[in-house]
Amino acid sequence: MPDGREAISVRIAQSFGEIDAEAWDACVGNADPFVRHAFLSALEDSGSATAETGWVGHHLVIEDGDGHHLAQAPLYLKTHSYGEYVFDWGWADAYERAGGEYFPKLLCAVPFTPAAGPRLMTRPGLGDEQARELRAALAAAMVQIADQMKASSVHVNFLPEADWRQLGDMGYLQRQGQQFHWLNDGYESFDDFLATLASRKRKNIRKERARVAEAGLDIRALTGAEITEAHWDAFYRFYRDTSDRKWGSAYLTREFFSLLSERAGDAVVLIYAEMDGLPIAGALNLVGADVLYGRNWGCDANFKFLHFEACYYQAIDYAIAHDLKRVEAGAQGPHKIQRGYLPAPTYSAHWIAHPGLRDAIDRFLADERLGIEHEMKVLSEHSPFRKSD
Repeated sequence: MPDGREAISVRIAQSFGEIDAEAWDACVGNADPFVRHAFLSALEDSGSATAETGWVGHHLVIEDGDGHHLAQAPLYLKTHSYGEYVFDWGWADAYERAGGEYFPKLLCAVPFTPAAGPRLMTRPGLGDEQARELRAALAAAMVQIADQMKASSVHVNFLPEADWRQLGDMGYLQRQGQQFHWLNDGYESFDDFLATLASRKRKNIRKERARVAEAGLDIRALTGAEITEAHWDAFYRFYRDTSDRKWGSAYLTREFFSLLSERAGDAVVLIYAEMDGLPIAGALNLVGADVLYGRNWGCDANFKFLHFEACYYQAIDYAIAHDLKRVEAGAQGPHKIQRGYLPAPTYSAHWIAHPGLRDAIDRFLADERLGIEHEMKVLSEHSPFRKSD
């Protein structure tokens, strides 16, 4: 077997159809459902993330002389900044006001998915130093591609902290954000979790859950083959309603959900609410080895606290029942703190070609990191958990 130190080559694939699924997933493992070939190919094959929608595939694969996968990264040439959740609109505006062209740019990320996970992936079994060298080769290849294509920048979003630090050592600018995550402290039931909260917070959550229960809704967690096309039809209606109201357009096509169910149904957890047999609301989650990831939500009717129940409390119930360590409830939302979801840092790394723009962004990020750290500290002081003696 190759040890990762033979002559290697970097291949660019314009779609996941050009990449062997088994070889790709061998570098992924089972921890993160979003970087699996099934999820990424479903985005492309459904028409959700394609050249027509501004996501031009330039996925990187590093191979040895025998064609074995050693490392890989999902990479897109972007003509806009939609669907990324790490916002650089201000950077683009400033550069274009100064006469530059910010687009196209390169993005290493999972489209429409603000969930942290591996971006510069290496084959299991390699030594730490070999894996580090391959990640560096991927990062360097992105810069070379950007230079060749006259792209303004390279962005690696929602990557692990260790990789973020390595890219910082390579000259990528470091950005920090925050989300709100629920941590499972070995709870055996939802009541066990509630018992760790301050009395007022505990009563408030019980009140919210009781209000939903009194509405007479049937709420279930559906997985795998339990999810039918009829469920997806209803959920897509919910999703479109939320997307149209909040963002003006939906990123994901209806076909995406069918392909997701077909190719990665084992990772899907759909919280589905009905009333008198009619679909009312749904919350889409994906599950990894030990994390439940909240993704999309929508509702047909106005039921007070149903959003909190479907997206947060049902997710906690599921995580406890399946011994998951964490629930990541997606982007934004300080209101999640009072429901047990506490601030957690997220990381992104950015290579900027133009020296002047790079220096300006570097100064901005230094101030922003301090602001994020201060905000996380302040928000943590509003934790609903009982204070230790």
